[in-house]
Amino acid sequence: MPELPEVETIVRTCRPRLVGRRIVAFHSRWRKNVAPTLPAARRAIVGRRITALTRRAKFIVFRLDDGGCLLVHLRMSGRLEWAKNGLPEPRHVRATWDLDDGQRLLFCDARKFGRILYTRDLAAATADLGPEPLERGFTPAKLGHLLQQRRRQLKPLLLDQSVIAGLGNIYTDEALFLAGLHPTIRSDALNETNIRRLHQAIRDVLRLAIRQHGTSLDWIYPGGWMQERLLVYGRAGEPCRRCGTPIVALRIAQRGTHICPRCQNGVAQRG
Repeated sequence: MPELPEVETIVRTCRPRLVGRRIVAFHSRWRKNVAPTLPAARRAIVGRRITALTRRAKFIVFRLDDGGCLLVHLRMSGRLEWAKNGLPEPRHVRATWDLDDGQRLLFCDARKFGRILYTRDLAAATADLGPEPLERGFTPAKLGHLLQQRRRQLKPLLLDQSVIAGLGNIYTDEALFLAGLHPTIRSDALNETNIRRLHQAIRDVLRLAIRQHGTSLDWIYPGGWMQERLLVYGRAGEPCRRCGTPIVALRIAQRGTHICPRCQNGVAQRG
């Protein structure tokens, strides 16, 4: 599933082609993925101009000139593509937007898990999401409060979108490695130093991944380079880039997890 850096990259790439354009037609070939209903969404967005393209957690947010918003969640296999004149349509097109300049935006989704949602109230539609980890208000104190008021294993808690918005499996593994923390540590066991290091690690790895245009591990999200910079994720059996110890793959809360058993041996910090 595309995580925060991949979604942010898509937003930045599409923004110049979408902002200022008017939607002249909208169609979906998989009605179940459109809310509240396909006819209602079509009535709400056709004729509207896109005033901004932003991101909230893993949602791509089309802000419209009447104050409404169209949210697109890519889920496991969704991606946005542009139709190319004279070339066959790509496979698995589930929805299309025709724009007033003749462009057509395509939502391709092989597994049909993606979602398209129209709302007049963005705050209400995303009320169950936690804070954005790259916003100014996400401070070490804020992170500490989120962690210490709960008694859960650290990695599953960081993956919980109601706690922190946008983190996924790849960048949680990378941040925990940078912070020197084992993913099974209980969240309320972290001290101030642990929290400060984790806060910095989360922001550092997300910013680096955005600069690298995200991680490309398969056909679903091409074009990124962060896979060349990953320190633990997907590197089971390979030597740790810091200490040389082989990276170990674990299963934590049903999620594949990668750690260095030496650098992440507990709460104690390593330089």
